[in-house]
Amino acid sequence: MASIFQPWINKSIHKKSTTNFLRKTHPVCQISTLQTSPIRTPFSEQKLVIVGGTTLSGHVNISGSKNSALPILAGTLCCSGPSKLHNIPNLSDITTMMSVLRSLGVRIEVLSNGEVIVDTDAISCFEPCSDLVSKIRGGFFVLGPILARFGEAVVALPGGCDIGARPIDLYIQGLRSLGAVVELKNGKVCAHAANERRLVGGNFLLDYPSVGATETLMMAASLASGKTVLSNVAKEPEVVDLAEFLNASGASVEGAGSSTLVINGKKKLHGPEHTVIPDRIEAGTYMIAAAITRSCFSMSPVIPLHVSSLAEKLSAAGCRIRQSKSNGIEISAVPSKSSLRGFDVRTGPFPQFPTDLQPQLMALLTTCTGTSSVEESVFEGRMRHVRELERFGARIQVRGSTALIYGKERGSTLYGSRVTATDLRCGASLVLAGMAAEGITEVEGVSHIDRGYEDLEMKLNGLGARISRQKVSIPSAVA
Repeated sequence: MASIFQPWINKSIHKKSTTNFLRKTHPVCQISTLQTSPIRTPFSEQKLVIVGGTTLSGHVNISGSKNSALPILAGTLCCSGPSKLHNIPNLSDITTMMSVLRSLGVRIEVLSNGEVIVDTDAISCFEPCSDLVSKIRGGFFVLGPILARFGEAVVALPGGCDIGARPIDLYIQGLRSLGAVVELKNGKVCAHAANERRLVGGNFLLDYPSVGATETLMMAASLASGKTVLSNVAKEPEVVDLAEFLNASGASVEGAGSSTLVINGKKKLHGPEHTVIPDRIEAGTYMIAAAITRSCFSMSPVIPLHVSSLAEKLSAAGCRIRQSKSNGIEISAVPSKSSLRGFDVRTGPFPQFPTDLQPQLMALLTTCTGTSSVEESVFEGRMRHVRELERFGARIQVRGSTALIYGKERGSTLYGSRVTATDLRCGASLVLAGMAAEGITEVEGVSHIDRGYEDLEMKLNGLGARISRQKVSIPSAVA
């Protein structure tokens, strides 16, 4: 890996409240839109029609990280006064998260070019709209900030992609270690601070380095009284980004990016100005797009450390990756004397291979030589894309949490098909397979893709792909 990215990496490493206003119920749920371009509704009946066999070239811009923007938007609840955020992606999940905040009384102004101003001084309740929270996993992030700032919170259980169990035990146990009384009632988490409306510092060891639990407890501890030490925490770049946002607001968070966080709680935080990091999963998806179409193109902005595990695998397969400018990379998989070689991969917490790139990588491996294996160690339900890839003609055998992928000379030949995205990353893998397949592919379930990819087909078309968005024909009812 050092031969590919190391010089660039070195430069870039960088008691229950009775307050009257908190007793109000949440206002009527609001549906907001990012105003930079029309947002696609989460329930639109649409499909992507893909003409396979095209070669890509040119340059693609990488949007801000969805998985950073969601907790940072929730983190504004820790702050008094307006927060100005840059590089917020235009996604349906972001729209929903803004509606969650607005249901609390938060004022949000969407400017151009991904700039958003969030003012939390007008918060009027401690319970966000349950219908909105249940739509996305990120809606649950508001629990820690509301509880820490106001001493009480009632938040519905989270939603999101159906990719396996994602329990909230660590959230609850961690908040209890900070002096919270937490109960589950009628599908909601009801919590209050036992220490005169303020959480207290404590020590907590996570059984698993959960990103969501790490971020929730970090936000809560930032406003707790005293010192908090969180051990075995997640090291993901999104955790580091949230810590930098909190520190810019006056918090004291040390150790982000390591396995231990030390947080000295503050009585009050102020709204900062912060730029969200580039989306490493979007960047990784485009890197795989170059490989699966045997193409060459560049992308920016990219933080190389964030995509290093994928870059290692693609490089070993035969791709060529190099720095194209200070914050960009170029990836080439243009056919040479030998085809791309298959390889084995196991997902895991950062800096291991990300589970959010596993379905896309599996699509690529069906076009490589040899037999490859993919072991999923994060989400037990993240193999549901296999059936859809098999509709293309892929030959894949699943054994428990491991999939054996047989390359093109061992039975996998991709032909255009009609498939359905069952979750966000499954949708991305089907689009990639459709571009590599012979013939025309139709991908339904586009609302899943819109949750995490900003203008996916427009960006791919800008590289030379042939993808159109069309309405799904719904058969008329039989009389």
